[in-house]
Amino acid sequence: MSAPARLSAALEGRRLVLALDRRAEELAAALTRHGAEILHAPAMSMIPHVDDPLLLARTAELIARPPQLLIATTGVGMRGWFEAADAVGSGDALRAALADTRVIARGPKARGAAQQVGLTVDWVAEEGTSAEVIAHLTHLTRENDRKTGHDLRGVRAAVQHHGSGADGIDEALQAAGAEVTTLTVYRWGPPRDLGAVHRSVLEAAAGGVDAVLFTAAPGTENWLAAAERAGALPGIAARVREGRLLMAAVGPLTAAPLEARGLPALRPARSRMGALARAVITHFDPAQEAAP
Repeated sequence: MSAPARLSAALEGRRLVLALDRRAEELAAALTRHGAEILHAPAMSMIPHVDDPLLLARTAELIARPPQLLIATTGVGMRGWFEAADAVGSGDALRAALADTRVIARGPKARGAAQQVGLTVDWVAEEGTSAEVIAHLTHLTRENDRKTGHDLRGVRAAVQHHGSGADGIDEALQAAGAEVTTLTVYRWGPPRDLGAVHRSVLEAAAGGVDAVLFTAAPGTENWLAAAERAGALPGIAARVREGRLLMAAVGPLTAAPLEARGLPALRPARSRMGALARAVITHFDPAQEAAP
């Protein structure tokens, strides 16, 4: 396979750590086109539940008795859910069952995935937080809604959960009187290569890398925990404060573990992988801001 076409030298001589599992190759390709050297150190792994009998059983229940409300929390989860349904021949029935369902998306990635599988999204949490979703659900209990009625009492709701599980959405729905079906499509697991993560935190502390990129909060937390275990966090924090090490996160949730430790993080205006790559490129070469 030929190397990706070079677009600029904006990242020439820069070493970047990708502390992510999903779509790492896609992000790496975008950055190497601008000259970056990539170090892969996925700080978590994604364990799919697509063949989980409970997921398939709950999907069948929703097809037989469609929900009036669906909360989509992640893009990968929504796609994985429909892939699981398609694999057992239930995909079309699931799409039909959800045709009149009000869909709430926890962020742009969840919205994009829901639209990709054929659903109409009624509302999206722009910052991609569960708190926004819960606030919106509270609003629904107070305002007349054309699909769910005056409030959420007795409403059948389905929640596609992200890999970390608990986020308070189920509890908010139940407190409002809704009947909740939980869908767990995947969960986060430990890093597949602990050595790569360990080496990356040591290099970050010693000045061997210029940036660390994160795309999911559990990965951010795991990488920082590895830095703490290795005694590397003080060195990392010092380099961040001095402006010699960039922490970059795809969105506010992903950045939260960094900010909780007093480490500022570069965040793109839009919580998208491409926007993250562009933000990192322009951080190191502001002239690229005006590039097509």
